[in-house]
Amino acid sequence: MQQGSSQMHTRQHRIGVKPTARQPQRALFTCAIAGLLSSLLALSAARAADGNELPPVDLMDMSLEALMNIEVTSVSKRPQKKSETAAAIYVITSEELRRWGVTNIPDALRRVPGLQVARIDAGKWAITARGFNSRFANKLLVMIDGRSVYTPLFAGVYWEANDVMLEDVERIEVIRGPGGTLWGANAVNGVINIITRSAADTQGTLTSAAAGNEEHGMVSVRYGGRTADQKYYRVYGKFHAVDSGEAIATGMFPPVAHDDNQLLQGGFRADWGKGTADSFTVQGDVYHVRAGQELLIATSANPLVEDARHKGGNLLSRWSHKSGPASNYTVQAYLDHVGLDSGVLFEDRNTLDLDFQHHFQAAESHDLIWGLNFRTIQDDTDPTRIFWLDPSRRTVNLYSAFVQDEIALFEGRANLTLGSKFEHNDFTGFELQPNARLTWLTDSGNTIWGSLSRAVRTPARGEHDVVLAVIPPAPAPPPLTIFGDDRFAAETLIAYELGYRCSVSRRISMDITAFYNVYEKLRTVDVYTPVPPLEAVFGNNLEGNTQGLEIDARWKVNDRLTVNANYTRLDIDLDLVNNSMDTLAQGAEDASPAHQGNLWLAADIENNLQLDAGLRYVGHIHTPGMPADMPAYLAFDARIGWNPRPGLELSMTGQNLFDSAHAEFSPDFIYSLPTEVERSIYGKILLKF
Repeated sequence: MQQGSSQMHTRQHRIGVKPTARQPQRALFTCAIAGLLSSLLALSAARAADGNELPPVDLMDMSLEALMNIEVTSVSKRPQKKSETAAAIYVITSEELRRWGVTNIPDALRRVPGLQVARIDAGKWAITARGFNSRFANKLLVMIDGRSVYTPLFAGVYWEANDVMLEDVERIEVIRGPGGTLWGANAVNGVINIITRSAADTQGTLTSAAAGNEEHGMVSVRYGGRTADQKYYRVYGKFHAVDSGEAIATGMFPPVAHDDNQLLQGGFRADWGKGTADSFTVQGDVYHVRAGQELLIATSANPLVEDARHKGGNLLSRWSHKSGPASNYTVQAYLDHVGLDSGVLFEDRNTLDLDFQHHFQAAESHDLIWGLNFRTIQDDTDPTRIFWLDPSRRTVNLYSAFVQDEIALFEGRANLTLGSKFEHNDFTGFELQPNARLTWLTDSGNTIWGSLSRAVRTPARGEHDVVLAVIPPAPAPPPLTIFGDDRFAAETLIAYELGYRCSVSRRISMDITAFYNVYEKLRTVDVYTPVPPLEAVFGNNLEGNTQGLEIDARWKVNDRLTVNANYTRLDIDLDLVNNSMDTLAQGAEDASPAHQGNLWLAADIENNLQLDAGLRYVGHIHTPGMPADMPAYLAFDARIGWNPRPGLELSMTGQNLFDSAHAEFSPDFIYSLPTEVERSIYGKILLKF
């Protein structure tokens, strides 16, 4: 107790310090954006010298067998058929992204079984896999083309600041369950890997524009070409503006929220050497996001209304070398800069990541992959009235190695996969993440698989160094101040999974997964003052288990109609230990719905018309700090598209058509004003030439 109070007194001078202006960096960033977009618009006026981009694969033309055999790479870091993977994996294809009519990645993830996706306001999302949902859900690793966008400061993902041009996405691979053996700490409950298309597959010019009552404007422009020596490239730019919403109708907040969002982003990609011994990729992005928000803060009776500014950029390079028919090396490096200027936090963060992996056939029945990784993260923060770090600047290093062997058994009828990640971080030292997976191919061609894994979530920088002033909305407990603790340990998971993939007939397929997870040392907020003002420290005094069932089914009725359905059941049982006085633990147990379901159809109609319609059910949740639960809701989305000629598509999309608005989630720790998800209708035009 005395230690926490002493920390509070020594840091009091930081409260209310205004972040220093960094106008030269902002001006440089703005100039870079303007120059990139100017070049892009000039290029887009020219026709591609080598013709149109490759058309996306039409899922209506693919058999169920072909869909099950889509190649994925996230499970074993090498291409393998989806049907043969020993993991619960769901693949969103580029064609599905187009037909669903979604405007961002989080919206697309709503249809994935096992994921809990909730919108907080116009730009903020809470997304997790298999429970523990939060704006900063800390057990889900998210990557874009192998670049981690997991935030090491808060332990989570700023979804409002991580966007891609949807037309350039090849697929999104979603793994539910631990991925720590290959991907490292924080891939505890799942991995989302967003994979964009090669520049060779995006040749020519593409433009799209959309607008509606909530989507105030979406404009994307992309140009792809090639050089005389067969180096392919593309450049792109996009703008996206979202209208502000209405506050949840509790009488606690003003009716109109200040949560409108604007994103401006541009980038490039170049690929060459495909099909040869050496292939190369270089890509990068820059972005600027203005995210409106209203913050409830402990030092003011009125909400803080502001525009948070996210800015950043990244540069990634990858070299792949084939040294034989069953051997290849991959070397990847990326630089990532993230800047945030808001009433919560002023941060500049730079990340350097170096990665090496080697895949080879060790013997006739052994398929080996191993790798090394080094990551260094440098951050520079300024204190605010809500949040400050001591020290304000820090460099964190991460070293890791992994090895995994896939062993063919019984003449290829079964595969046993054994492997482990060996990782060292600056907070908890050495961490071990082993796993064992087994697949069995039945006589009928179906797949049974099971796994046993250990995964860890290593501490975020904030959990060691933070002082956080929390004020939840009334009638919640009084404001409290949370201190970091350098004794905070890694959270651990032992996961048991069992899955079955089958073809019921030539037209019906099913994918069923059951899991049981055992957690220890989960994060708690341990209050140590008996009366207000409350003070607390981060601890590891929560443990328990989750269990669930995930079912995904596809029925190809005929060549023009496909029906998809999935269902998720989730139970969470957690208990405080060591006499913890945590006041927020109940939120971890109740922040994810027990029942979720999706049903949608994709139909090809005459005269180049397409119809996609879906129902989405999400059960009720309890969010800490709010006076009432978020009720269950049933949403209906529909899209109709028309191709009057090749290269031109007109579409109309409606979302949440059953009701005018509904609430989905309220944030924790940092209480920004949550808003309702309103009915949205927008039209879009897409042109390729």
